[in-house]
Amino acid sequence: MSPTRRIATFVGGRRTKWLVVVFWLIIFAVASPLASKFNGVQENEAVNWLPGSAESTKVVQQSEKFQPGDTIPTVIVYERPSGVTDADKAKVAADISRYRGVDRVVGDPQGPTLAQDGKALEAIVTIDIGKNGWQDVPGIVDDMKAIATSNASGLNVYITGPGGVTSDFAKAFEGIDSTLLFAALGVVILILLLTYRSPILWILPVLSAVVALFSAQAVIYLLAKHAGLTVNAQSAGILTVLVFGAGTDYALLVVARYREELRRHRDRHEAMAFALHRASSAILASGATVALGMLCLLAAEMNSTRDLGPVLAIGIVVAMAAMLTLLPALLVVFGRWIFWPKKPAFGSAEPTETGLWARTGRAIARRPRVVWSVTAGVLAVAALGLLTINAGVLSNKDSFTNKPDSIVGEEVLARHFPAGSGQPVAVIASASQAAAVQQALESTPGIASVTEPRTIGNVAYMEGTLQAAPDSPQARATIDRVRESVHAVPDGNALVGGDTAVALDVDRASAHDNRVIMPLILLVVLVILAILLRAIVAPVILVATVVLSFAAALGLSWLIFDNLFHFAGVDTSFPLFVFVFLVALGIDYNIFLMTRVHEEAKQHGTRRGALIGLAATGGVITSAGLVLAGTFAVLATIPMVAFAEIGFTVALGVLLDTLIVRSVLVTALNLDVGSKMWWPSTLSKKPDVSLEEIATEREPVHTAG
Repeated sequence: MSPTRRIATFVGGRRTKWLVVVFWLIIFAVASPLASKFNGVQENEAVNWLPGSAESTKVVQQSEKFQPGDTIPTVIVYERPSGVTDADKAKVAADISRYRGVDRVVGDPQGPTLAQDGKALEAIVTIDIGKNGWQDVPGIVDDMKAIATSNASGLNVYITGPGGVTSDFAKAFEGIDSTLLFAALGVVILILLLTYRSPILWILPVLSAVVALFSAQAVIYLLAKHAGLTVNAQSAGILTVLVFGAGTDYALLVVARYREELRRHRDRHEAMAFALHRASSAILASGATVALGMLCLLAAEMNSTRDLGPVLAIGIVVAMAAMLTLLPALLVVFGRWIFWPKKPAFGSAEPTETGLWARTGRAIARRPRVVWSVTAGVLAVAALGLLTINAGVLSNKDSFTNKPDSIVGEEVLARHFPAGSGQPVAVIASASQAAAVQQALESTPGIASVTEPRTIGNVAYMEGTLQAAPDSPQARATIDRVRESVHAVPDGNALVGGDTAVALDVDRASAHDNRVIMPLILLVVLVILAILLRAIVAPVILVATVVLSFAAALGLSWLIFDNLFHFAGVDTSFPLFVFVFLVALGIDYNIFLMTRVHEEAKQHGTRRGALIGLAATGGVITSAGLVLAGTFAVLATIPMVAFAEIGFTVALGVLLDTLIVRSVLVTALNLDVGSKMWWPSTLSKKPDVSLEEIATEREPVHTAG
């Protein structure tokens, strides 16, 4: 007996099923208190989101000598359109004294600075965001806003700059873990109700997914606490979506195969043993592909992207384990009645053999080459949207789906002060060459002013004010000029950082990650498919369809973003995230379909096997796609453009993948290529029926028991 058969028999055994359930109850009891501490180990300091080896990241680390802790400047703008009065100046001066007493304010606030047009005043306050990163910033900013708005008497007050933007960013993520959890739960429950048409059955997959999520969070918490694994808000949020989405996909495959076997076996334990044995290879291959695909993110330069990989890989492995053990044991414990009101009776007809996807397969079989050519052509046309895509680091004003106060404040600040005010270029240099570096910085086009160097030991720190808006292309061009100038100072050892430099380095690191990680993931997928299907032709064709599907989803999404939602662009990391989720997760549906086709081809030939495989898995793949699309669409509840774009594009791509690529394009290719799909295995030499014979068959071929 094979290892998978022995495990399947154990999980669904008459007595051993209870051992499996008790084991997971113990795991859940231990994991729950640990999972409740999961948010406490998140690290959201700036350095955890930046490229690890970038120049700007080194500046963040070295500037701690001059600005203790993880600090960011916050700009308070006071505007009176009719002109600032002496009373206004006195009020702002008093406010600055009060800002010193706000918790986590460090150093001496700067200001008040009067605008040249006399209509605004500016104060700059530095705050220490502490170990919790941006999560504590809203409270600090709210305290400063209470001071600024008190007795304002006609003054318009705005809190902006890095501190203000960070506060609005943090508010966008407030409560996001529970929001994503309950939204994902709602989507999964709704789709399972529609899929199973049972008021009871949905409970078991959802319960298994919840146990998997808590268990994954507990494992990640322990690794973060004791083994140095880094978790941030991004990875924590996506973990919830991924465990529910992918876990439910695996559950759908298990339940579908179990229901199929219940019609062939009188004993439910025997039915589960057969079902789990036949479904486990697809689920294991799928889970391994996704987990390894996520681990490919370890090759990223971006810290936030690299740290995401292990977190999501752990989530996938735990979800897969729960759906291959806990869910089958629960299904056997509750028996056939759990499917009420449509219980699969022993000896009853298998509805998929005459269902929608069986009819679709027979329609495709009439002219498969035309079908796949037209389908591929339509997808290629959709992919043309990539030619106009605007990718880069989004500016602050383009990063939110709404317009928070900090963005309004940026616009007011730019009307009255140098656009770079409050977000300076930070330069670290050797103290011995500080004067030369300062001169090089001052002489760089695009720099409005430079502060006097501050020196600690053999290191000097200075700041330059940009003439252009800090998040503009002109400002990023200035950073390149600054680097060229200060790097040319002999023995200056100068490093250039600050918000604009960070954005530039993030953009370049993300572009590097796109070039390196995408081919790496494709290679992983190709190798796993080749091992699973024992072929070369089929994996190459399947990977080509995955790439085409990804390109179509990306191109079509951009056309929608640009013309319907009027988003300014997509983040540089956007293609990589979409690629990881669409390719690593989209390959699930290839595996679900092709493992069944491979299984049936051994007995019925490839072309009949293709029709049987589509009929048997088409409904499962469609339901799984709806679940995954729905759970990723939940990311759009975060009022950030980057998350809305990822959620929308992954949802669209999954629907394209399940409804068109997997079910129509791949089936048409299977029918056209025939047994050559399995070259060079012996299955490729198995005689196959002709397309003409397949096209004239009207009765479905029954699958083997």
